[in-house]
Amino acid sequence: MKSENMYCNDDELAKKLNLTYIRDRGEIPKGELYLWKEDCGLFLCKEELSLKADFTDSLPRLKQSNLEHEILLKAVRIKGHEGTLKVLDATAGFAEDSLILAAAGFDVTCCEKNEIISALLKDAHARALKDSNLSKYAERLDVFAGDSKEMMKPEKGFDVIYLDPMFPERKKSGLIKKKFQLLQLLESPCDDEEDLFAAAKGAKPKKIVVKRPAKGPYLAGCKPSHSVQGKVIRYDCYINA
Repeated sequence: MKSENMYCNDDELAKKLNLTYIRDRGEIPKGELYLWKEDCGLFLCKEELSLKADFTDSLPRLKQSNLEHEILLKAVRIKGHEGTLKVLDATAGFAEDSLILAAAGFDVTCCEKNEIISALLKDAHARALKDSNLSKYAERLDVFAGDSKEMMKPEKGFDVIYLDPMFPERKKSGLIKKKFQLLQLLESPCDDEEDLFAAAKGAKPKKIVVKRPAKGPYLAGCKPSHSVQGKVIRYDCYINA
């Protein structure tokens, strides 16, 4: 599968995202977000912080021996289902979970609403398609930049809808990795979870899977059919949603 290239060049992309595109490190604007492109990928930067999406970081998790221990897969699989599962990752971010699902053999559509995050994701996906270690997984991903509610329709035929709303803001900022401070500037914790969940149910998938903190509340206060529990993460499963 492919992700559409929405922009003909990096200047057009930066203009669309209302960011500065830097060609010379001597031009770095102080206190502002900007884009910087190198051979290894597209970066979002602010002063000493930089961030790019990169699927190579997930390669160790994609080994078959490691996939067998991924509780995400235990949550998403549908017992007795014939054929390839069609999954919508409605809150993709940098699509780390989507890549795990693709490595397990599912066809995955990744949706990311934030335009800057989706631009970084599309860049990572394009590079992965050319990487011999990643291409067989990246080909199972379809990247969609926009509101996932547009994809949550019965006619789309998704078997599973996966939701990973950003966790409630942590009180201890030291727990947040430095590079992800940039993401904190771009996207706040989900504030429309009830609408998101209602749209997922309206799409009539066989299952909805919601990623939550291990001791976090149910999404939109709705009790699941069952949960797959990990030490830090819990997956709430809503069957025949």
